[in-house]
Amino acid sequence: MSTLIDTSRMSKGKRDALELTENARDKQPTRPSFASGLFLGQPDLTPISPFPAQHWDDKKAGDPFLKNLRCVLDEYVDADEIDRTGEIPDIVIDRLAEIGAFGIKIPIEYGGLGLSQTNYCRAAMLLGSRCGNLTALLSAHQSIGIPQPLLMFGNERQKKTFLPRVAKGEISAFALTEKEAGSDPARMQTSATPIKGGRYYLLNGEKLWCTNVTRAGLVVVMARTPPRKSRHGKRRPITAFIVDMKTPGIKVTHRCRFMGLRALYNGVVKFYNVKVPRENIILGEGKGLKVALSTLNTGRLTLPAACTGLAKQCLHETRLWVTNRNQWGSRIGDHEAISEKVAQMAADTFALESVVHLTSALVDEGDTDIRLEAAMAKMWGTETAWRIVDDAMQIRGGRGYETEASQSERSERPVPLERFMRDARINTIFEGSSEIMRLFLAREALDPHLCRAGAVLDSRLPFGKRLKAALKAGLFYAGWYPSKWLPFNFGIPKKVHESLRPNLVYIKDTSRLLARTLFHAMVRHGPALEKRQLQLSRIVEIGTELFVLTAATLHADLLIRRGHGEYRRKELVTLANYLLKRTKLKVRASFATLKDNLDPETREIGKAVLDEQLRELEDLPG
Repeated sequence: MSTLIDTSRMSKGKRDALELTENARDKQPTRPSFASGLFLGQPDLTPISPFPAQHWDDKKAGDPFLKNLRCVLDEYVDADEIDRTGEIPDIVIDRLAEIGAFGIKIPIEYGGLGLSQTNYCRAAMLLGSRCGNLTALLSAHQSIGIPQPLLMFGNERQKKTFLPRVAKGEISAFALTEKEAGSDPARMQTSATPIKGGRYYLLNGEKLWCTNVTRAGLVVVMARTPPRKSRHGKRRPITAFIVDMKTPGIKVTHRCRFMGLRALYNGVVKFYNVKVPRENIILGEGKGLKVALSTLNTGRLTLPAACTGLAKQCLHETRLWVTNRNQWGSRIGDHEAISEKVAQMAADTFALESVVHLTSALVDEGDTDIRLEAAMAKMWGTETAWRIVDDAMQIRGGRGYETEASQSERSERPVPLERFMRDARINTIFEGSSEIMRLFLAREALDPHLCRAGAVLDSRLPFGKRLKAALKAGLFYAGWYPSKWLPFNFGIPKKVHESLRPNLVYIKDTSRLLARTLFHAMVRHGPALEKRQLQLSRIVEIGTELFVLTAATLHADLLIRRGHGEYRRKELVTLANYLLKRTKLKVRASFATLKDNLDPETREIGKAVLDEQLRELEDLPG
């Protein structure tokens, strides 16, 4: 655990959770992220400008698979029937396996298609527009199941042994969550005890909400291994194991059922003295949390990609409805109350697609730290998709609320908005809830400052070391802080279309203001800032809005310069200007609520509820 955070005054549970997570963080990324620069007041556009469009050869490599996937979806998939029965037909899974859908990113030498992250996200878009259950099946299998952890951390023996199996269609899963251990891995109880001189481990415990486990052949299981001594005392590290579900001692005790994704193969699995060979450990003993966190960074990108497909489909159905439905003497789309929602849906869909293309390209480049970008894409993308499907339902009214089957029985063209809404609700929850994403982003935004000045605030350190750290930090901030007031905007690419340059100027200016605001908050609150989650959330919101605006602006610039027929220059500029003005309104409101807010009252009321001082509010008549 880094000495940059004072944990001496924390509870043991909180301290253990923080230290466990800190030890799993990647300390030295090859190339810093663009998003991290937004919080420092120095966003570097160089790595992402011009917008990293998919190379023609890469697109050509992915197109045949996308065509095959569309054919399978058209010919074999009845998403409404899957939703109604809660089962994905075997023939669908077989056809998906035949076209390589279970090994999209697995290299060809291991039996996969060897496609890029960009092509994988294109597939997720297509799946997200059709069936949430299939999206979840393939995403959980590839993004957090066996393929992604082994591609990132597996040794050659593991890759040769397991990747061909899952590439052919053997379903895999990821087992981390327990009844008392969700976002807090320090509470994990599943254990792995070495036997026979450490050549094997006995796995014992129970995992909850393990997606795909009821049909899985292989599972990545996170478990506690024996304690190790450290300067903070004994710690029980977390280790990642590859477990074959045919191993004696494994029992799936329950299949979980949900509001949406009714064919999700999610369940509770118990391990009783399950014998796992040491060679099935991924990366190394005690490095399981790093495997989990790193895998999730890339895996999270599947969600905003699928949400993009959902958004596109909702926009398509909404356009058809508002142009053909007439009320009060005109198309309902001509009424401002409706056109406002349609405009926002269009702008959000473009922005979301831009974010997905950008983050996918950064993954394919392979040398960039994408922790912040992935978290922003997941948080913003899932919340935006939820708003889009909600607006689409509102616009369609009763027909939006009516099931697909009921519409069909009335001889109307069925539009599955009701199913889309149920399936979309989980997106802001799993693979890191929106609240957890905000806390994660806040921690990452603070990290550069903690590295510079954290030791000054650490009461565990001797006075001399704290004084030395204070002098060093003072020298740095003496130059850094004044620079955040200078109105210079170096680094704006000269080739960016002139109509889009104001967007980038605004991003640079606001980034400096954001950096100053974060610094002021640190000076004012000191170590207590980490408890000001509502304040940090507003700072995260500002940074995320700037990131989304950057992606959309540079994407629009690319399309203008390419002269793409599907987008006209005028409409692209209008979209970019709309997003700029809307971002300004959102950011202005966030800055305002940093100073004038309901935080004290919120804390007081929340405490009153927790202390049972407002139980009368729960009373019902009679």
